[in-house]
Amino acid sequence: MMSAGALGEIRVPLLGESIRKATVAKWLKSVGDPVRIDEILLELETDKVTLEVASPTMGVLAKIQVDNGGTVAVGDLLGMIAPGEIPSSQTPQTLQQKKDDTKMTQTKVSSTVQNEFVEKFAPSVRKLAEELNVNPKEVSGTGKGGRVTKEDVLLFRRDEGRKALSPSSPAIVQAPIHISDRREERVKMTRLRQRIAERLKEAQNTAAILTTFNEIDMSSIHAIRAKYRQAFEEKHGIRLGIMSFFVKACIQALRELPAVNAEIEGDEIIYKNYYDIGVAVSAPQGLVVPVVRNADMLSFAELEKGIASLALKARDGKLSIEDMTGGTFTISNGGVFGSLMATPILNPPQTGILGMHKIEDRPVVVDGRIEIRPMMYLALSYDHRVIDGRESVTFLVRVKENLENPERLLLGL
Repeated sequence: MMSAGALGEIRVPLLGESIRKATVAKWLKSVGDPVRIDEILLELETDKVTLEVASPTMGVLAKIQVDNGGTVAVGDLLGMIAPGEIPSSQTPQTLQQKKDDTKMTQTKVSSTVQNEFVEKFAPSVRKLAEELNVNPKEVSGTGKGGRVTKEDVLLFRRDEGRKALSPSSPAIVQAPIHISDRREERVKMTRLRQRIAERLKEAQNTAAILTTFNEIDMSSIHAIRAKYRQAFEEKHGIRLGIMSFFVKACIQALRELPAVNAEIEGDEIIYKNYYDIGVAVSAPQGLVVPVVRNADMLSFAELEKGIASLALKARDGKLSIEDMTGGTFTISNGGVFGSLMATPILNPPQTGILGMHKIEDRPVVVDGRIEIRPMMYLALSYDHRVIDGRESVTFLVRVKENLENPERLLLGL
């Protein structure tokens, strides 16, 4: 508890293993705002996750020491809280009611005029009118419902120019009006984006990255999913996707070829006899790779639930440091964005990453006949310092065999 008149300190908490600095992403409170114990005051962005900082005490936010965008280290002072009770008139419910009432009053006063203006003059039209020094209210609209279009503004500007000519002036053919929209926007890279750039460049600079390709026939996987989709979802409460098949197939291959599950440390190769599989996920703040721990010990349903949970946390910015650290091998699915073929970059210090791609119906030869099958290109990028060509090709062939014959996954073959 604070003594009377003392100020409560808001400091940067521990950020996780090997993380020493963060960026103040956003203050959720302003100086003078009442705060409650454990109420979220601001968000910190590290090179891995976004962390929320809660109030250590009740009172009023008296000082913001580091503004949005500032860089801080563990233990740095972020702000101060002055002691004080939150008056009943300042409870969250009361404040929200006041905001709602004020908003409703303002809306009633201005909504009619504002809506009419917005409906008649789109932002692009208003911008063009401003560039041509035209009052949009003087322009007659030919669009739907009397809306003013860009063409209306251009024609009005042309006609006004003609009117400015004296009757005795010779006719002048006016050149078409072209409006340039060559704008630029400069945005500071987030700490996460900076870290992603550093790690990708580090991988290219240090590892001897090569990529080998193969393709798989997804017919068997599609057949299993179609046959058991409903029963699987009813029993486990999760959809049967394809990622669990790929995780299982990779683990079987990693057991046979342990170099693909290894890493280099100094002059030593560390072979790992456990399988923590990273699953690359596209989140609003950038590409992140949360890790499914002990994936070899999980069932198909447990894998699907674990992957779905991590993907949801990534989209909501709720991944923890523990969710992101470690990982012995990574799977990246560019196919969800329509990628037909690509070469994934290693996730250091791992030595292998599997790239999945778009499933596309293509003609293939089956038993001497041409058939249309759902095919997918697979890419394995690997560190040639640890993995030889024979091992990389064999690994990808094993993955292909396991996915085209899913019964191998169930029998551990």
